[in-house]
Amino acid sequence: MNLEPIGIASIVVGLFCLLLGYRAVASTFIVAELFGSAAAFTVGAANIQPAYVLLAFVIIATLPRRGEAVAFMRALHPPEPGFWLVCLVLYGVASAVLLPRILSGTTQIIPLGSSQFEATRSTIPLVPISTNLTQSLYLVANLFCFATMVAIASTRDGFRTILGGLIGYSIGNVLFALVDIGTFATGTQDILGFMRNAQYTLHTEATVSGMKRIVGSRTEASSFARATLGVLGLTGTLWLCAYRPALTGSLALASLVLLILSTSTTGLAGAPIVLLILYVTAFLRCGLQANARYSAAVVLCVPPLFVVAILLVLIDAETSAVVRNYLDLVVLNKANSDSGIERSGWNAVAFQNFLDSWGFGVGLGTVRTSSLILALLANVGLPGAAFYAAFAGTALLSARGVPRSFPSDVRLAARNACFSLLIGDLVISTIVDQGLFFYVLAAIASAQPERDEAGSKDVLPAEAGA
Repeated sequence: MNLEPIGIASIVVGLFCLLLGYRAVASTFIVAELFGSAAAFTVGAANIQPAYVLLAFVIIATLPRRGEAVAFMRALHPPEPGFWLVCLVLYGVASAVLLPRILSGTTQIIPLGSSQFEATRSTIPLVPISTNLTQSLYLVANLFCFATMVAIASTRDGFRTILGGLIGYSIGNVLFALVDIGTFATGTQDILGFMRNAQYTLHTEATVSGMKRIVGSRTEASSFARATLGVLGLTGTLWLCAYRPALTGSLALASLVLLILSTSTTGLAGAPIVLLILYVTAFLRCGLQANARYSAAVVLCVPPLFVVAILLVLIDAETSAVVRNYLDLVVLNKANSDSGIERSGWNAVAFQNFLDSWGFGVGLGTVRTSSLILALLANVGLPGAAFYAAFAGTALLSARGVPRSFPSDVRLAARNACFSLLIGDLVISTIVDQGLFFYVLAAIASAQPERDEAGSKDVLPAEAGA
């Protein structure tokens, strides 16, 4: 095991936050999820990010508290979403241990990690893979993250703490993107070396036709774009709900601009879908209430402004050519690029693995794909996909609480953010693990602090930040 300087800093920060209380640890943990290209320490070829170190401190600080411990266990009880996540974890871990051995040699795979065969970026016979272990550990960590965040968000103060952490994450995502652009322009990328130390292939200096591919604090542009889609869904919805509109509106606008400039197919293809989700949300919320005025303004103003923007682009031949060439380069021709062809090959092999395993999958963490759906089917099969669907459905689609109350509006924002992340995952996800950010959002989307304060009618402060 090799402990990195950022790992030492993570431990020190975790110990300090323990002195401040469990809510301080929780909010710090959420912000630490930004460091996607950092390794707090390495164990062999496995990179342990700072957020996972801080997750341990969150668990240590939270579970000794009686109320939160009860909420933690309740989150895992049927028919709560956590129960289905437990089922997915149990099946996933069992599949990682058993299926690569039981089905050994029955199908050709594109391995996610290292194996007894030489790494050639081509297919090999099905055998146990190093990532069977690491992906199992990540999935278990996601379960603890989800249940612990639900436990903290079971109180009003904890709920606001988680929301504050997510706002901090959103601010950090934008700031790191700006720092990434600035250091690239000035040739000072080395100052970010402390947080770009993971043993991954980092694409931090990639360009497209001279444009910097924005990675922020991530490993590559697609990872940054996927996270930024989630930030756009979260902050855009909070702005529509009139929650600290100056801040959330600025973050949403900045995130949208960064997605457009990111040169990522994921960002450019996903942004219109997220914007459509936000428009539907505005349409369903618009009215004459004080906290619905932003939604009403969007419903009334966006269609004519959209038409005007399209006409302006079409009228100006030079602008039209620039937009068309950019879309052709980044989105429309992506399928014919080397990366697009390679990812299509991954998916074709993964689907064959699903068929060859009679629908049971070849084991969690075994194969590489380029879509969450195929990652689920190929790795954990129909049983795992069904457990995941049950978890996502109960966490994100179930109605909870009083409509347009503070908790309900925050849950709505978290659901939209999860859907936004799913858009990216359906396009680029190589694994079943969706990361801690997704599970924090899913936790607050399914948390119900109203249980502890029955009858409270706390409404979003429409004036805050205006």
